Order: sequence, then structure tokens, then C-alpha cells
Amino acid sequence: MRGSITCALVATTALTWMTPALAQDEANSGAAAGDIIVTARRTEERLQDVPISMTVFNQEQVTARNIVSGNDLATYTPSLSANSRFGAETAAFAIRGFTQENFTSPSVATYFADVIGPRANGGTAGGNGAGVGQFFDLQNVQVLKGPQGTLFGRNTTGGAVLIVPQKPTDELGGYIEGSIGNFDMYRIQGVLNVPLADTFKVRLGFERQKRDGFVRNKSGIGPADYDDVDYWAIRGAIVADLTPDLENYLIVRYSESSTNGTFGKIVGVNAVGCDAGVDRSRYPLPGSSQVNLPGQTLATTASFLAPLACSGTVARQRARGDGFWDVESGNTDPFLKIKQWGVTNTTTWRVSDTVTLKNIASYQQFRQKQSLLIGNDNFTFPASPNPAWTGLPFTWVGVYPAQGLANVEQATFTEEFQIQGKSGDGKLDYVLGAYYERADPLSPFQGTYSNISYVNYSPAPAALGLPAGTLLPFLATLSCSNVGLLQCTPINTFGSPQIPSLLQNSLTRYWYENIGFFGQATYKLTDQLSLTGGIRYTIDKTRAEGGTRQLFFFAPNQYNAVCAANNAIPAASGEDCVTALPASSARQTTKRPTWLINLDYKPTDDVMLYAKYARGYRQGNINASNTIPQGWGPEKVESYEIGAKLSFRGDLSGYFNVAGFYNDFSDQQLAASLIPSPGSTASPAQAIVNAGKSRIQGFEVDALASYSAFSLGVGYTYLDTKLKSFTPVNFPGYLPATPNSDLGGPLPLSPKHKLTLTPSIRLPLDESVGKVTLSATYVHTSSQVTSASAVTPFGTVPAFDLLNLNLAWNGIAGSPIDLAAFVTNVTNEKYYTFLGGGWQSTGVEYASLGMPRMYGLRLKFRFGAMAD
Repeated sequence: MRGSITCALVATTALTWMTPALAQDEANSGAAAGDIIVTARRTEERLQDVPISMTVFNQEQVTARNIVSGNDLATYTPSLSANSRFGAETAAFAIRGFTQENFTSPSVATYFADVIGPRANGGTAGGNGAGVGQFFDLQNVQVLKGPQGTLFGRNTTGGAVLIVPQKPTDELGGYIEGSIGNFDMYRIQGVLNVPLADTFKVRLGFERQKRDGFVRNKSGIGPADYDDVDYWAIRGAIVADLTPDLENYLIVRYSESSTNGTFGKIVGVNAVGCDAGVDRSRYPLPGSSQVNLPGQTLATTASFLAPLACSGTVARQRARGDGFWDVESGNTDPFLKIKQWGVTNTTTWRVSDTVTLKNIASYQQFRQKQSLLIGNDNFTFPASPNPAWTGLPFTWVGVYPAQGLANVEQATFTEEFQIQGKSGDGKLDYVLGAYYERADPLSPFQGTYSNISYVNYSPAPAALGLPAGTLLPFLATLSCSNVGLLQCTPINTFGSPQIPSLLQNSLTRYWYENIGFFGQATYKLTDQLSLTGGIRYTIDKTRAEGGTRQLFFFAPNQYNAVCAANNAIPAASGEDCVTALPASSARQTTKRPTWLINLDYKPTDDVMLYAKYARGYRQGNINASNTIPQGWGPEKVESYEIGAKLSFRGDLSGYFNVAGFYNDFSDQQLAASLIPSPGSTASPAQAIVNAGKSRIQGFEVDALASYSAFSLGVGYTYLDTKLKSFTPVNFPGYLPATPNSDLGGPLPLSPKHKLTLTPSIRLPLDESVGKVTLSATYVHTSSQVTSASAVTPFGTVPAFDLLNLNLAWNGIAGSPIDLAAFVTNVTNEKYYTFLGGGWQSTGVEYASLGMPRMYGLRLKFRFGAMAD
């Protein structure tokens, strides 16, 4: 690491001013020493010359922040948030309030080496393509804010995250780095760069990290902790200069993660006399803790489950004196297992001084298996209605992979061809291109089992052979030694063999095809004034097949199955229910143009003013996992932005970047809660709906000031969002869908304020000692909505503040050894990251927990060219 860059700076471009983000390419890019080089417009440019609001991290900042997943990245980046309901590794990004919900295409696209993340659409959340194993040995990470649909793959309304790995160089060298910390954390990285010839260079790297979970499970059921880390990743890259003007760049990567997943903490219980189950320090509810929302009566599931949580989990937690990070889990075998690999090949041919041809092809596979309890529960039966079953486990909704299948798996192929050029007089720069993407199933189906428990009476499905009009009280559960093998025993709470327990089996498969043609050009009207225009035409095709069967267990390991969409159809296999559905309900094609117009003015090299208008578009999609396949249309946004980028040099050096934006949404894709209507055998679900019109506005500041050995970086975002209108949506078997945002209220995952401060000072020691730097990171995130007040009174994540410290000693006594000590969340702030929105379903609300204080040491040994 270089002199004034420390091991602990945060998610602004702070202090990267003094270390180029793309150092090895400085000479070729024409950038001045110390400038930050980015690829936000598909070519290398100086950050201060790009009329885009963006945040840039170099590898030192990523390492110092212990960023290993997209969820970590979002914590420290202004304007960037993450939906981490099902864990950090399956989090989905949101920028400026542009959310990605489960089953929607990303509103924020994640790219690794210019290739979009693999499709991950299935029975459980698959994440955003920024999972573990990608954040080591990087040139930089770039967070682009606002619509980027003209130049980047799938059209994205919110922005893009570009993860740029280090390319092989022509110097022999490498490093080994090891970290240890509390929670028995260890992390090992290694990189070796070998120039086998002047025209053939190889770079190999690996990473391994393991850490115990910080969420402690007190139930004695299943693992001792959750939110653990356990992954390894390898990466290999080859650069072959086939001729002086023809380069081939190949990357192969693989990562594998296996953890217990995440588990939420109770913050509220909808039961009279259960005030002890309410986190009143963050949610000061008045009077009684029972709050009946629309659609709730004494006959609903919530009215039964909430007292169970109150007399069971809450009472036990209170008796034990549980702490903030203590929970109770009823899952005997939770897990989250993710495997992904990919190959990327980029060929660049410099045809002439004015024309370059570039081809980017990739193939990726993604597989995920997950076992979790949607309700984060550990329910047991009460003494009523059947004393014989008192204390037996009662799972509300458990989700598990079906036998021999993954919950999520997809293969994705992409092909992109670009023509990059400029005019002989240097006034015109342009990029023309075509893009193709195809994603297909890896297996015949993705499969998920759900252990469903009900509390209302429902007519028996005709295929069960029971007398017409028979009412089945679904106050029942299953005891399963192996759900995947269907080794389950019904626990019939009324003691009657006529009362079944229910297991739901969903099978889905998706095919995607995306075609795009694009062009963007910048023309210098004068030496100071430039006009940029771009347009893209996109064709998005989606085909989905899905079927849900319900397995009624009347005896151990014996069940009768029917199709959920038509319970008159017996279903020996889930495929029977897939073929029973009309194919036309699971196809969708959308075609849309998007465009960009930008005017920027540079009175000097250190001042740029710009104004931009863009049309953003995100394709519609289909959810085949529901009982009845459900689709939604595309969304559209009109985006307006003005900004300024100022640089200053001399004894006091740095920059000041500011941008203001306004976005007008139509048909925004938002999640909505689906609660089964009385008498329905449908399971609680989440739907995606086109939510009418929304407005997003605000401004962002990104600044750095450096004087002598001291630097201060500042990042700030003000965000004002509003759902302006909503068209009610109804689904068979459910109460009217409730969007996760209040009409007239803010959109999900859009905190009004987010601030980062990054002071750093290099200690005045002799050069022979080495370079010792002390730095701090402060992050404030204001409250943000995750669910509407009509869904839960606990729909807002409270504000929180994080403070990190770092002490880095680089080049110890002139050696190629670096040592760093770090502490994150110094004050051990107790904070939430997401709220589940289960109030109407279970009468119990849960929150995902933020990380407690983490500390450790990091030691790095550099050799060869990297020892300098």
C-alpha cells in the first residue's frame, strides 16, 4: 500500500486521490499521476471528467472495511442500501430508493469485469450478483447512481455497481495476507502474478474466510449461532497479447459458501399483555401491545400464533435475560449453501488510432440451497385444544430445498460487441454495441418445500376422497426427520386421523433472453462545452413454468397430493401441476427504448458543470413460485440530474462533487404482502405489483480535503421519496395485496440522510520506521421504511450510527510487511438492518440484526514487484 493511503478508509472516494484506482494503466490512459481512473462509460476516464454521480473504492478501502459481500458494501456507501431479509449473501441492492425485490430484475446491476451478475430467480432470494468471494485483488469498486441503461447490459433504473479485478501485469510478484479477529475469525488471501513471457501474463488468487455467527441461538435446537461466514474463492486470469494491437483477457473464477444463514429477533408481539416482547427503545407503541390491522380477526393465524410467541419465546427470553444478539430458533437444520462459477473472455483489437473493437463473452452458473423459517419462530403447542400435544414444536412456514434440487439455480450466457472510436480531430468519442443474454435452467426444475401450518377451517380438496363439504382445521404441523426425502409425521392437534398436516412443494423454471442495441457519443462543441447523447433499444423475453402441489400427510411418511391451483387434480409429482397450467400465463415480452442527453461545461481542467436527462426502463417479469403464476409489467422513470465536480491542488488538495436529482416513476415494481383470505389453503406470500406513480428527489455530496499528513473525506446523500399513487391488485385466494410502502409515504430502503466521514492522519515518524496511519470512519444512516404501516406497525428500521477505527503500519522498518489493527462498530451499536413485515401473517414482528463490535489484526507480506 502506498504512503498516504491507509487500511481503513470508507465508501467515498476519500484518499483514493493519492492512489490511482487503476494504477497499472496510468500511462496508457493519459491520466495524471494520482487521478482516479474509472470505466463508468465503458472506457477509461478520469473520475472528475465523468458527468455521473458515483462513489469509488480502491482495494485498500475494501479490505479495511472488511467488505466481503454486497450487504457490507451498502453499509458504507451513500445512496446505496440493501434488502438483507434472508441474509447478507442474498441481499439485493437499492440506490436512491430504486429497489430490487425478490423475482424482479435488478434495479441496480452488478458487474464483475464488465459482465453482469448471473441470473438468480427461484423459490428463495438469490441476491444481486455481489456475493462473497469477489471483493479481493481488485482495481476498484465503482457505484454509479441513476439510470445507466444506455451502456450497461440489462436496463437498470437505479444504477450499477462495477467490480473491477486486477489484471495480470508484466512484473513478477504477489502477496500473502492473513487476518484474525474475535468470533474466531480468520481470513487468508494470496495473489501471485507471473509474466510467463512479454506477451503472456498470468495472475492467480485465492481467498478463504471463516467466522462464527454473532447471532446466538438459545433454543438448543439446531446450530449455536447464525450470521456466520464460511467461504472460499479462487480466481485465475490470463492476458495474452496476440499481436501488439490484439489482446485476449481470460478470467476463470469459482466461489463456494456454506453457512447457517440468518435468523431474526422478535421486536413486537400482537398479544395483550405481551409488552415485554416489544422493543420500546426503538418502537414506543402506546398502551396495549395488541394492534389489529385490516384483515385481522380472532379467527386468523396471527391471533393464534402471537399468544404462542408471547407465552413461549418471549417468556423464555425474559427468564434467561437474553441480550440483543440472542434469539430462539426452531429449525433443526438451517443452512445457506451457494456455489457459483464463471468464465469471462474479453478480446480487444485496436484497429487504428481511432477505432477499437471489443468483444466480451461470458458463461456463469449459480446454485443456492437454503433451509430457513420464514417466521423466524420457535413455536410450541399450548395446552389447548389438545393437552396431549402440549410443548410439541409448531413450525409456521419452513422453507427447504426439494429432494435432489436447489431452491435457485440458473446458467447465464452473455455476449457483447462494442465499437469504440474517436474522430481524427479529437472532438468526437463514441461507443456502439450489441448485447445478447440467455439464461436457462440448470436442472429440470428448481424445487422448494414449504412446511405450512394453518389455523382456519378449509374445504377438503376433492382429490383427497373425503366426503363433499368436509372442513379440515389446519391447526396441524409436521415432524420431519428429512423434508427432502418426505420423511414426515403429521402431528394432528385434535387427535383425529382425518386432520392432515400439510407440506407444499413448488417447482419452477425460467428462461430469459435479452437483446440490446446501443450507441453513445460525446461531441465537443467547443474546447469547454460537450454534448453527450445515447440511445438503447432493448428486447426482453421471459418464459416461466411453475406448479405448486400440496401434500396432505394423514400418516407417517404417507401423503396424498393435489395441485394447489386446482385441487381437483391429484398430483403424484409437482410436474403434474406444472403441465396443468396454461402456458400463456407464463410468457412475457417487453420492448423499450431508453436514452440519455447530457451537457457538460469545463471552464478549466479542474471544474466541470453538467446537466443530464435520461429515460430508464426495467423489464417486467414472472413469479412462477406462487400458487398461481403471477406477472407484472415494466417500469419507467424520467430522470433529471445537475451536478458539479471541482478539483483543487496545491498544499490543500482534493475535490468537491455535488449532484441534485429528480426522478418521476411510472409503474414502479414494488413488493406487496399477500395474506390468505378466510377459507383459502393458499400460503402467505409476497407478490410484485406495478405500484402506480412515485417521486424520488435529493442531492449527493462527495468531497475530500488533504493537507500535509491529514485528510478528511465526506460523503452525504439526502433522499426524499414518495409513493404518489397505487392501483389495488387482487389475487385469487388472498386478501387485497398491500404494498410495502404507504400511499403518500416514502419508498422502501430510502433513508432520508446518509453520511460518511473519514478522517485520517499519518504519524510524523522517520521513513526508516515505516508509514503509520491512524484513521476513523463514521457512518450515520437515518430511519428507513421496509414495510407499510398497513402491513405492520414495525415497518421502519430506526436510525443508527457506526464508528470504525484503524491503525496501519506499512513497510515495517523498511520491510515488505504491513500490519494493521482494526475495530468496526467501536461503540457496539445495537441496530437493525431489515424488518420482515410478518405482523399480519403471524402477529409477530422480527428484525435482522446488524453486526456487533468486531476487531482483529491483519498481516500482509509482499514479494517481488509488490514488495516495493
